[in-house]
Amino acid sequence: MALSPTNNAALLQEVDEAVRKDRLDSIWTSYGRWIVAAVIAALVAFGGYLFWNHQQETKRGEQAEALLAAFDKAKTSQPGAAALELDKLIAEGGPAYRAAALVQQANLKAQTGDLKSAAALMAKVASDTKIDQALRDLALIRQTAFEYDTLKPQTVIARMKPLVDAKDSSWFASAAELSAIAHYQLGQFDQAGELYGRIAKLSDIPQSLQSRAVQMAGMLGVDAVADRASDSAAAETKGEAAPKAAAAKSEEAK
Repeated sequence: MALSPTNNAALLQEVDEAVRKDRLDSIWTSYGRWIVAAVIAALVAFGGYLFWNHQQETKRGEQAEALLAAFDKAKTSQPGAAALELDKLIAEGGPAYRAAALVQQANLKAQTGDLKSAAALMAKVASDTKIDQALRDLALIRQTAFEYDTLKPQTVIARMKPLVDAKDSSWFASAAELSAIAHYQLGQFDQAGELYGRIAKLSDIPQSLQSRAVQMAGMLGVDAVADRASDSAAAETKGEAAPKAAAAKSEEAK
């Protein structure tokens, strides 16, 4: 007796399921232990990562507290106790906390007049490739400032050149002032005046530095005051033009 199309489909489905089950049983028999071992290993690895991450977070929290404690002790005239906290961070801390501890330790050395030791500590930060470049740049500037009296002007100019030439340097003003002083000492008054003029045109620097730059630029024949007035007028014109352009576009849309 022939099977109906419906019975044929049901039979084929049963056969297909039986074949799949047989294949799965065969795979499980051959590789079941390895599959279980792989799953367990993955779970262990994930658990280990979570534990490691928790340990790192805890360690960073402890290092942050230690750094703040060192700052507080330095502020309350306890340099010895602050130095002990900083030494521990330098020996055991992560790159960022180690750098911060070295910078603070250098500040403490500078306060006592030990500029040589302060410069050496800053040099360690400046050469540490594991920390952010902006912090390394700051350390290089501070190192140069501490060593300035022992350096040749040419050395200062060469050391600061990458920061002076960089378009997006966060520390341009400080680096440029050190370079300007060095140029002045060499009798290169045009280069010094040009740098002071560039510093004077900056709006996001301390007022004391800006005033100093304006005065020095003026002494060297660069009218930084006029330059700042021109820049301000251009900025105001640009600011007024924007709303007018927006209004014109709105009228055109209507």
